[in-house]
Amino acid sequence: MIWEGNDVIATSRKMIGATNPAVAELGTIRGDLGLTGSKNCIHGSDSIESAKREISIWFKPEEIMNYADPLEH
Repeated sequence: MIWEGNDVIATSRKMIGATNPAVAELGTIRGDLGLTGSKNCIHGSDSIESAKREISIWFKPEEIMNYADPLEH
């Protein structure tokens, strides 16, 4: 899944939790579902540059859909 928006890197990484699930906060994805640091159940890019590179690795251009908010003009 690709997310976009204001402060999306920081916001998504807070929801995902620390890489080491043993120290990830409860209520985060890794804190609730993670097993080990090397067997993560989710990945989150740490920068816009990393996200661009990682998106090109995992997704074909035709698999990426843009969302248009009907309330934005």
